[in-house]
Amino acid sequence: MKVISYNLRKNRAVGELVSLVEEYRPDAVCLQEVDTVALPQEVGSLRLADSTSRNRLGLAIYYNGDRFTAVDTQTFALKKSLHDRVLRPAHERLIGTRLTDMEEGRDVIVASFHAAPLTALNSLRRNQIRSAHEVLHMMGPGVPTLMVGDYNYPVFKNGLTQRVRGRGYELTLSDARTYTRYKFFRGHFDFATSIGLDIEHVVTLPRGLSDHMPILVDSGFGPPLGVDLEKTDELPDRPDDFVI
Repeated sequence: MKVISYNLRKNRAVGELVSLVEEYRPDAVCLQEVDTVALPQEVGSLRLADSTSRNRLGLAIYYNGDRFTAVDTQTFALKKSLHDRVLRPAHERLIGTRLTDMEEGRDVIVASFHAAPLTALNSLRRNQIRSAHEVLHMMGPGVPTLMVGDYNYPVFKNGLTQRVRGRGYELTLSDARTYTRYKFFRGHFDFATSIGLDIEHVVTLPRGLSDHMPILVDSGFGPPLGVDLEKTDELPDRPDDFVI
């Protein structure tokens, strides 16, 4: 299963979607900062599963209707940052779609996630990531899940990896940085967390009109994995590959 995740930078890169779908042939596309009012029902060969509705610039998921059947799609509001409360840029920061893979005869959940901006603390983003995993688990307990998107987590990802692994998930970075626009902020902002899937590789695709580069996640079904969402994730932050 191939999934593209792309933050469109306030919908500026929306015109690149058809060519991305045609070139890389993904099974699903997960979008952030997309104009949900003007979304087409199809992008190339992919169908719109659904999008968030409480903010114009939101999240959306497209999927390959020839291989998958969309069973259920839900949107979720996560804990808000001060930035969200004052400027109200986002009410819903997660959308998940449960798909039936007609080739494999198994279900999978694909989700698009957009964490709070860098003005918030990492502790808030950890809360959002944990809550996102919990609500996706409720959509399908034991169903393999892939959550991709803009995690806005450029520092201390080693600690984040330990936290999500303690809840049964894996965190996978792409082969190159996904954000290099500004001199003082560059690194892996866009990546994947997953459970019940074998992530073969994650590739950063060429830059377009967005300040983020799209990523392509290639995965397959893995053996069933247990999930303990009650485990604590309070571990000390440790520096990693953030570049200033």
